[in-house]
Amino acid sequence: MCQQLVDKIALVTGGGQGLGQAICRRLAAEGCHVVVADINEETATATANEITTTTDRQAIAVKVDVTNEAQVEAMVARTLETFGRLDIAVSNAGVLIAEEITEFPADKWRFVMDVNLYGYFLVAKHAARPMKEQRSGVIIQINSKSGKKGSYKNSAYAASKFGGIGLTQSIALDLAEYNVRVNAICPGNLLDSPLWVNSLYKQYAKKWGITEEEVRQKYINQVPMKRGCTYDDVCNVLVFLASDQASYMTGQAINVTGGQEMR
Repeated sequence: MCQQLVDKIALVTGGGQGLGQAICRRLAAEGCHVVVADINEETATATANEITTTTDRQAIAVKVDVTNEAQVEAMVARTLETFGRLDIAVSNAGVLIAEEITEFPADKWRFVMDVNLYGYFLVAKHAARPMKEQRSGVIIQINSKSGKKGSYKNSAYAASKFGGIGLTQSIALDLAEYNVRVNAICPGNLLDSPLWVNSLYKQYAKKWGITEEEVRQKYINQVPMKRGCTYDDVCNVLVFLASDQASYMTGQAINVTGGQEMR
């Protein structure tokens, strides 16, 4: 395989499991040294150890709560201390809590906003500082199709993701003169991910009074290409955006939705 990102230094939040773990593995396969950051130190460490034992790439694990600015700042400092630079920052950490608007507990609504939007802001803020000095770098947010279109009984998540696209565009304008590019990826439903398998199928089945398999089929039926989004689908676009092949792209929110969202 022709590696696209040889010897780049990449940081991935939420990197210890699910899509974040898949991104860490793919970036290592593309030649990156990887900082696996996660609020769950155990999964971050396991992912970093897997990379160092199965590839010739270096990887370190960092425990971080992306809503805590001191921890985010320390995460970037640890990256620079270990590797001397930061080339790619992927803001992937996120949460989803679904409730109808009149029943949505305000503390849970704010929690979703804090992790998905405020956390992205903090990661971008502190990653951008060394990138500005280097006059190079790439920041990528893992957004969602819910950042393009409202989501039923899912107002906090959609609001956080709509805000993420506005933040992406604004940061891209701030950093363009420094040759730092900022883009977002908007995946469709990752129907085989831990979020869906361990949580969302159960939540939606209970709310709608149908089986979990019926929930899955309902979401597949909404996609013109009749399948869910996969980790590879997302990682393929991420590698492109992180590479020099996308050197004239910034401020974009790229759909990876099988035709479900086209704006």
